[in-house]
Amino acid sequence: MKTKRHAMIIKIIASQDVETQEELARLLGEQGFQVTQATVSRDIKELRLIKVLTSEGNYKYATVEKAESDLQERFIRLFSNCVVSITNAGNLIVIKTIAGSASVAGEAIDSLKWPEIAGSIAGDNTIFVAVREGKNTSEIIKRFQKMMK
Repeated sequence: MKTKRHAMIIKIIASQDVETQEELARLLGEQGFQVTQATVSRDIKELRLIKVLTSEGNYKYATVEKAESDLQERFIRLFSNCVVSITNAGNLIVIKTIAGSASVAGEAIDSLKWPEIAGSIAGDNTIFVAVREGKNTSEIIKRFQKMMK
C-alpha cells in the first residue's frame, strides 16, 4: 500500500502544483488513499521531496531530481545569454562572459557534472575549465557551443 501511495504522490506532484501537506492528503483521498497529515509528512520525508519556487512565486513539492533538472535548465539559459566566446588553451577551456557573469556561467558548467571536466574557476568575466587528461577539449567546446543555440 505504501509503495502505491508513494507512486501516486510522485504522479500527483508531477502533474500539478501542490503547496501543502493538507492539499496533498486531500488529493490522495480523491485517488482512494485515506491518509492523515502525519502520514503525508512521513511520506514526504521518505520520498525526499522538497519545496521549490514556481514561476508564479508560490511554492510546490517536487522531487530533488526534478528541482535539479529545472535549475540546470535555468543555468543553461543564463550560460547562453552571458557567454561571449569560448577558446581552447591546451587542456583548459577559456570562456569569456559579459562583465560580472562568469560566476553564473561557472555554476551552469558545474551543474552539468560532465565527467570530462575536472573543475572550473570563475572570475568576473572569465572562466577556466580544466579538462581531464586525455579528453578532447574541442569536443567539449562544441558541446558548450551547442548549449548556446
